[in-house]
Amino acid sequence: MGRLDGRVAVITGANSGIGLACARRFAQEGARVFMTGRRQAELDAAVAEVGESARGVQGDVANLADLDRLYEIVQAEAGRIDVLLANAGGGDFAALADITEAHYDRIFATNVKGTLFTVQKALPLLVDGASVILTGSTAAVTGAPAFSVYGASKAAIRSFARGWILDLAPRRIRVNVLAPGATSTPGLHGLAANEDQERQLVAAMEAATPLGRMGRPDEIAAAALFLASDESSFVNGSELFADGGAAQV
Repeated sequence: MGRLDGRVAVITGANSGIGLACARRFAQEGARVFMTGRRQAELDAAVAEVGESARGVQGDVANLADLDRLYEIVQAEAGRIDVLLANAGGGDFAALADITEAHYDRIFATNVKGTLFTVQKALPLLVDGASVILTGSTAAVTGAPAFSVYGASKAAIRSFARGWILDLAPRRIRVNVLAPGATSTPGLHGLAANEDQERQLVAAMEAATPLGRMGRPDEIAAAALFLASDESSFVNGSELFADGGAAQV
């Protein structure tokens, strides 16, 4: 028996990294998984990796029409959602003096607007007692040079969870934040402009983590599984750090 047997899960940003690891783990635990991503070829490869219990729906969470199409497909093929992982997000470096309107709009459109409407538009399909997981970040509670817009966007995610557990209390829908630390994903490594910068970035993150290393996507997926399953049935409005201790010292 898997911990998610018979459940329907929707995971945004599931074409690589943490989202893909969560889709793989949820499927292994018995869930039927709907996966979204912006890049069709990458999404197709991710769905094939997860297996026959996965269904890919290409789309951008910042585009409300894409979200509508996603949920129309979920409604037609599954009829409900038991677990929603609003994971799609991203960011890049810009020091205060270099922040542009385009930089701000790009990050907040995906991380804040996208998360908000991913959850709002799922409400008619979410079963009472469903689990909603929002992917946050240690950047919401720690400072990092040239990363303030991303950090602010993830602080908004934390605030969403506090408000939404009150809005959704009559339906017993749990909303929790999963806050990864430095995790070895294509998105994180892609923050570096070249191999030398990448080595420096990884070394700095490892040095700032008490466990002395970066996390693996499957380790974050294990934490997501806890929040998705009945094992966390009395966990609501929390922020679960999977960060090797980086934001705890």
